[in-house]
Amino acid sequence: MSIYEKVIARRTTRKYRRAKVPDDVVRKCVDAARMSPISTNHQSLKYVIVNDENLVAQIFRITTYALLLPKYKPSEAEMPDVFIVILSDETIQGSKTPWVPYDVGIATMSISMVAFDEGIGSCILASTQRNKLREILNIPDHLRIDMLVSLGYPGNERHVIDKPRNGDVKYWVDDKEVLHVPKRRLEDILTYNRF
Repeated sequence: MSIYEKVIARRTTRKYRRAKVPDDVVRKCVDAARMSPISTNHQSLKYVIVNDENLVAQIFRITTYALLLPKYKPSEAEMPDVFIVILSDETIQGSKTPWVPYDVGIATMSISMVAFDEGIGSCILASTQRNKLREILNIPDHLRIDMLVSLGYPGNERHVIDKPRNGDVKYWVDDKEVLHVPKRRLEDILTYNRF
């Protein structure tokens, strides 16, 4: 499968089946993020791998999945096996540039794509209670909490629809609990040379 085909095939996983993600795969995901492009090469991003079941459960309870589908929240039986918390070390020069959010985005995509390549599902998450997360993981104040990535073996089907549904791009769940994610058509978002 080409990189293009993998990007097209990778879908967000919000419900997981209970199975242990190998530590070497999780470390490989973080290593890919570490080696990814970063503005001015400041390398201020830090990563916390959370694989302790009790801590994973605590983080799961303070994190929101699928904001557009409030009834779709996974149960604790469907929670991920691992969270990777991405932090910015604000004591490192370059950590406060306006480009850091883009660096975090690149890191999260690297983690997600390596996970996908290893047969692991992922969800990039921004909606968490950061103060509680800081307390749970004892994160020092000079480390800004940027993003979470959950990892685990997919427990539900997800499908991409290559066009909006009735003109709407909101994702939806059918009566069989299959998540459908409509995408705008390429023709609707692409121009050449000028807009």
